Amino acid sequence: MRFNTIDRRHFIGGSDARIIMGDDEDRLVRLWREKRGEVEPEDLSDNLIVQLGTITEVLNRAWYQRSTGTTVKDIQKRVRHPIHKWMGATLDGVVEQTGAVFEAKFMLPWAFTEEAAADKHMAQLQHNMWVTASRSSVLSIITGGGKWVEIKIHADPLYQHLLLTAEKKFWRCVQNGERPILFNIETPRPRLEAVKVVDMASSNVWADFAACYLRTKEAHGEHEVAKAELKKLMPEDAREASGHGIKAKRSKSGAISFDALAGEITDASIQ
Repeated sequence: MRFNTIDRRHFIGGSDARIIMGDDEDRLVRLWREKRGEVEPEDLSDNLIVQLGTITEVLNRAWYQRSTGTTVKDIQKRVRHPIHKWMGATLDGVVEQTGAVFEAKFMLPWAFTEEAAADKHMAQLQHNMWVTASRSSVLSIITGGGKWVEIKIHADPLYQHLLLTAEKKFWRCVQNGERPILFNIETPRPRLEAVKVVDMASSNVWADFAACYLRTKEAHGEHEVAKAELKKLMPEDAREASGHGIKAKRSKSGAISFDALAGEITDASIQ
């Protein structure tokens, strides 16, 4: 069972977090009015995408367990934050072996990317991880194109700090009746676990920079070796040293930097 309508008016859930951290002021104000009991929650029974997500949740969970060899427990468990009682969550589940928050989603295949999916659901995942004190989460996504994708996302302390700040401000508005405005919080980019092996052979831009890298790799190595040897040759009590077209400068912290000289410079003999 999910939280009923009365329950949802008394806490901020994961799906609410996405609206609070979003950029749609009309949805934010409607959510505020819902929490204050001024309007009924939006009827999503005619939203096909939402209904597809609901109807495929059991399949999604079963497919995830079969594909990963793990077990999802605490299905539709209702939890509250131990301190901030106005923060709650209805979990799609928790991965028993890792403690990761499990979230099942259905997404359309057009222009689907893992980065966009993670960004879309980041607020909900970070909210649910915060409520449950979990350090990781997993998105299990079935697309309309018959593709299944697993995305692992870790708790982000900076993101969660910004999220908590926005949610506190919103909840104060619910309590005092002040109309909320968009919080305009620029959140960090989602940090995804690197698991893919990608062939970039079809990218012309990659090809151009790869050729530049290979062409300059040897010269770069020689450059770094020469710079290191020049630093060794510079007397410890010298502030500047020059000769053969370059000048070395020692900063107050002791770091040595080099500049190319445009003209020919006569070397000073070093005793």
